Formats: sequence, structure tokens, C-alpha cells
Amino acid sequence: MPAALGVNAFALAPTRDEQEVLDHIRLDEIIAMAEKLVNAGGENPGGTELATVAVLEAEATRLGFDVDIQPVAPDRPNILVTLLPPDRKSALGPGLMFLGHSDVVPAGPGWSRPPFEAVAENGRLYGRGSTDMKGGLAAVVGAMAALKRSGVVLSGPVTLVCTVDEEDLGLGIRALTARGLPHSYLGCVVAEPTDMETVIACRGDSYIELEITGKPAHSGRPADGRNAISAAARICELIRADHDALQQDQDPLLGSGTWNVGRIDGGEGTSMVAPSCHISVDRRLMPDDDPEDILARLLHRIREAGIDTDGISVDAELTMQMPGFRTPQDHPLVSAAVNSVLAAGGETRISGWTAACDGGFIVRDYGIPAIVLGPGGLNDQAHQIDESVGLAELTTAARTFALLCLRSLRHTVDDMPDSKKSLLEGERP
Repeated sequence: MPAALGVNAFALAPTRDEQEVLDHIRLDEIIAMAEKLVNAGGENPGGTELATVAVLEAEATRLGFDVDIQPVAPDRPNILVTLLPPDRKSALGPGLMFLGHSDVVPAGPGWSRPPFEAVAENGRLYGRGSTDMKGGLAAVVGAMAALKRSGVVLSGPVTLVCTVDEEDLGLGIRALTARGLPHSYLGCVVAEPTDMETVIACRGDSYIELEITGKPAHSGRPADGRNAISAAARICELIRADHDALQQDQDPLLGSGTWNVGRIDGGEGTSMVAPSCHISVDRRLMPDDDPEDILARLLHRIREAGIDTDGISVDAELTMQMPGFRTPQDHPLVSAAVNSVLAAGGETRISGWTAACDGGFIVRDYGIPAIVLGPGGLNDQAHQIDESVGLAELTTAARTFALLCLRSLRHTVDDMPDSKKSLLEGERP
């Protein structure tokens, strides 16, 4: 379908040189790699991403890419795979980053096939993580392999950054941003499943843990105690009211911020006044939201309502923060992505994402514009029983990623100084 929001989208057919690169994309290789990645598992919580990283490392080494393994936690490393231009002696221009993650959500019960024994049949690849997001990782590597085999000269590096712990607390992306990026980048493409829609805006997320402490007493004399569960119920009502208020201001792409009370634990027994209660809350963020400010305002409302008085205390902690982001619809990265999907034979439109991803950290901490673009369906496949991704989508994604690199980073020989021109022409296969 055509792109929305007034972006100038046209299916500029691949040039002869671009087609030569596309001809090096090997679907059988991409499928085989995606199968290995699915079979490697990596359920999170669990901290078992190491096998997935090993698959990426082996494939990247075989293809001749630069590989950087960065420890995050025991047996939980990030991996950075980089394709550098042949002339490494010259100063590199800014490159293009692809961002993904090595963990998957737990498979859970109800599968009609083993979730970690990938199989390709009837035009789809089945297995936990096939859509979110082992298929996207394989498509990126397939595109990078085609670029390398073709010998095309790019003006900057192409890097796949694969982090651990995206599906839980974001340990991997936090370690990456604290350590620093290996090169400068003109854009970041988060290869999460979007059905190849070009996502320019993404909500963030935060987790808030609330500990409510009261005073135990016999249930026959409840006035002698202070019931923490009753106080928690009042807090839940404050959260519900704020959620409803947020729905009155809807962003065209992202909707609004949301609250969800995901878990409550409390009390010691039916015949006791509950001395404690714990609430786990998810607060989805708009790109400009500050979770520290949101927590402060919640605590202010709790005090204003008189909940944390007369023997009740409330402690709160932000245990996870994942920023959202928004890239202008007229940014060159957006236009190049839309046009690359169309030229690759796919369909796309510009949209927003109500989910969250690691891309917000790259935008916030480095000022690098980001989009989300990848094969597979977020709503109908990701985190679902019998998860799968279409093989045709993997092909389209790999072609799109290769074209996006070419159209963002390509240097023609005529644009280069003579000293560099002769060197590069001599190194082309």
C-alpha cells in the first residue's frame, strides 16, 4: 500500500549495480541461519542468549565480518558484527546500524510442534523467535553478506548490533550505550517485526514496583491494624483514573501513554489484616515522557489522597526504563527506507508502534535517528503459540536492507579522489 503522511514514496527500480548486489542474496542461506538461531533458544527471563550469540559469531566469522563480543553478564554477551569498506586506511564516514536482540520470550504451552526445532514448510518458518526476532537478524546478515560478496564500496560501516535481555530489563542496550558505539552512524534500523511497515515513532516503557506496608491485626478487630491490601486497592484506583485521563489525548501514530497493573501480591492469611502488599505496574511512555517525573507525580497523588498516612507507608522504585522515540516523517532515513521496501518488491506504509524496543536508547543517548522495520507480524505472530515468519518476507527484508545500505552509503568511483580510487579499484574482486 502507498506510504502515508505525505512522504514522497516511489518504487525506484534497482539500478544495474544495485541488482548485482541483490543477486547475491541467498534465501536458502538466510533460512538456514534463521533455523539455527531459533534452535539456539534464548528464553528470557533465563539468561540463555549465549547459544544464539555463538550462531551469529560463527556465521559472521565465516562471512569475513569484523566481530566484537562484549560481555554484559555471565554468559550473556552483546555481539557487534560489522562490514567495513575495503579501504580501512581512509577515514570512514558515518555508517548504518541495524539493531536486534538475541533473547526470546518463553515458549509456553500449547504448541503443535516443538518450539525450538525450527522447520520451514508451506512458505513459512516456524519456531519461537522466528518473527521476534531471529528472522530479522538472519535477513540483516543475509543483506550484509550480499554487500560483501558483490565487492561494492560503501562510504561507511554497516553494523549489526545484537543485544541481550531486550525482552526483560534491557541489560544489553544499557551496557552498549554505557560503553559507546564503535563508529558514527547516520541512522539506526531496528529490525523488529513490523510486517515491513516503516515505523517512525515508538512508545517507551517503564516498570514501577510499589511496596505498601501496613500493620497486622486479627481480622475480628480490623481497626487494630492497617490493611496494606486496602491501601493498594486505592492506589490501583488512582492508576486507573490516570490511565483514563491519558486516553483523552490521542497521538495519531502512538495513541497515548497507558498504565497496567500486572501483578499484586499481599497478605498473610484470610483471618489477618494484611501487613504488606506489592504491586508491579507497567507504564507505557510517549516519546517525551520522563518516567522519573511520572513516578514522582504518582507518589504525589498517593500523598494527596492520604493513602500513605495513619500507619501505611508506600515505597516505590523504577526497575526498568526504555525510552520511546519519534523520527520526523520527512527525514532522509524514512524516505530511503520506504522507497527501498517498494523497490525490493514489498509493500509498506508509515506507522507508529505501541510496543517498545531498544531503539529509543540509541536516539536518546546518541542523537541517531531510528526507525523500526523488519519481517514478521508483531500482533499476529510475535509472542504467539506456533510463531512463524513468511519466507517471502525474509527475502523482501534482506533486499530492503541491502538497498537501504546502498542508497544511504554508496560512493561511486567517480566521486572519490584519485589516490583512493586506484586503491579501491585494485581491491574489488
